[in-house]
Amino acid sequence: MDKKVYVTLQNGKVFEGRSFGAERETIGELVFTTGMTGYLETLTDPSYYGQIVTQTFPLIGNYGVIPPDFESRKSWITAYIVREKCDAPSNFRCVTTLDSFLKEQNIPGVYGIDTRELTRTVREAGVMNAAITFKPLTDLSMLSEYRVKDAVKAVTQTQAVTHGTGKGKKVVLYDYGAKYNIERELLRRGCNVTVVPANFPAEEALAMNPDGIMLTNGPGDPAENTEIISNIKKVAGKKPIFGICLGHQMFAIAMGGVTRKMKYGHRGANQPVKQLSSGRVFITSQNHGYEVVSDSLKTGALSYVNVNDGTCEGVDYPELNAFTVQFHPEACGGPLDANFLFDEFIARMGKEC
Repeated sequence: MDKKVYVTLQNGKVFEGRSFGAERETIGELVFTTGMTGYLETLTDPSYYGQIVTQTFPLIGNYGVIPPDFESRKSWITAYIVREKCDAPSNFRCVTTLDSFLKEQNIPGVYGIDTRELTRTVREAGVMNAAITFKPLTDLSMLSEYRVKDAVKAVTQTQAVTHGTGKGKKVVLYDYGAKYNIERELLRRGCNVTVVPANFPAEEALAMNPDGIMLTNGPGDPAENTEIISNIKKVAGKKPIFGICLGHQMFAIAMGGVTRKMKYGHRGANQPVKQLSSGRVFITSQNHGYEVVSDSLKTGALSYVNVNDGTCEGVDYPELNAFTVQFHPEACGGPLDANFLFDEFIARMGKEC
């Protein structure tokens, strides 16, 4: 029998479960994601840095662990909570179990918890910190003190690397915590992609004379990244730009907008997003805890909104030949409704700024 473990929330509520993965205690920001599939994408998405991730779907691990499906070089989550873990996965591509993967990554896991009740608690009270311990936690002060800091610096790569055939459009991709599939989508369209660190100087990026610049997803509070935002101001209007998630938020700040933390964010593969120009609704994959405040935009035009809560999901900046979206058009776990945005980026790279 696996060891008993306690998940203590910042509001004092306690859930009992069983330990799997790495046997250690930890503290993190508790969030939930509603995807029915794509748990490998969740586990390896750098945007979850510093967070304890709860899966609302009750059975996780049934197709095992498949390294070619990873979205980054490792897992960045602080801990993983599931209702039921599968110890006997069935998939011809599977190489190991979820339990073994978490042990290898030194990430503690918890199973046997009522994830439905846990999710409802977060939805009602909002995102909060939590501790995973082997004994009941008596001092809650450490929970209120925890903060996710320097997240982008922790996950970005350290050197510039170029991939591609050398014949297509040249794209500089700023790695703020990029998922591999953003690069894959560009490579599928014949682009040559140079992935650069988050703090790569704008002057050096422009000196490469790219056809376009990609601003990727990533973790943490967008407003924290003042150096990166200053860098974005220097490239804006110089080359066609496509921003996703954190890239969308930081571009908005660079253009005079404001971001704020959401009550519990959007994390999952079922977020409906309306395109204002056509009225069409797309089902999208999302993973973010901050939003761009629509009324704060000083330039650009709101292009997409969330059907559920009306929050900003995209902004078009025609005068800068730039556009950004909050959702993930590259989502590997699906849905693929918004995949066409990469084609739009290719088309925009054919236009002068």
